[in-house]
Amino acid sequence: MTTLPPRGPVHSEVQAHRGASAVAPENTIAAFRAAAEQGAKWVELDVALLADGTLVVIHDDTVDRTTSGKGSLGDLTYADLAEMDAGSWFDAKYAGERLPTLEQVIAVLGDLGLSANVEIKQHAHHKSLDQLVDAVRSAIATRRPGTEIMISSFDPDCLKAMAALEPDLEMAMLWVQPPTDWEDQLAAIPARTIHLYYKALSIGFLEKTRAKGIKVRAWTSNDPAELYSFWDAGLTGVISDNPAIYLR
Repeated sequence: MTTLPPRGPVHSEVQAHRGASAVAPENTIAAFRAAAEQGAKWVELDVALLADGTLVVIHDDTVDRTTSGKGSLGDLTYADLAEMDAGSWFDAKYAGERLPTLEQVIAVLGDLGLSANVEIKQHAHHKSLDQLVDAVRSAIATRRPGTEIMISSFDPDCLKAMAALEPDLEMAMLWVQPPTDWEDQLAAIPARTIHLYYKALSIGFLEKTRAKGIKVRAWTSNDPAELYSFWDAGLTGVISDNPAIYLR
């Protein structure tokens, strides 16, 4: 039996998807602590606004799937979060886990020595793009010097607005499949990073991006064999629910 030689990303290019969400409830303090325990240096997390303008860390536009509560983010306020359990749905041992704000998470990441890939979700209930990016900017401004931040989004307008406010931050365009005009879209932001669905990776595309100095990270891969052939072609990093499998 032939054993493949080790091949994969450097540890600083492994990001914990919604925290270590394979072992703890996604986008919670518990998941970010688990990522640190696994040895990750970066966590990926999602942010969106509540009706009162509070910026919370959550993937969906409702709380139904990942908390004990019900309802759209656009109908809820920060006071409503106190009544919600964001851990029991995953495992009873996480009962009492709360839906955190981005500012709360940023403080904990500082304690844990973690950095964050902040994915901005643009939902229909948001009042304006300005309100959204201003809230993100205010929250990340509270970070400690050692906490690095990058911004990602499926919405190029979010990235353009953030790049105008924070030109020194890394901006990553999220795609399920790269569009034919991917170079023009990146240049318009401007951004030099792509976060691409792992099933859309190809050797040819990675060779093109590497030649142009564009970083590509794969999401969301939970099996190193899926990416084995892409590292030599120029794949930069990976976003995984279980970062430990890439940190061995």
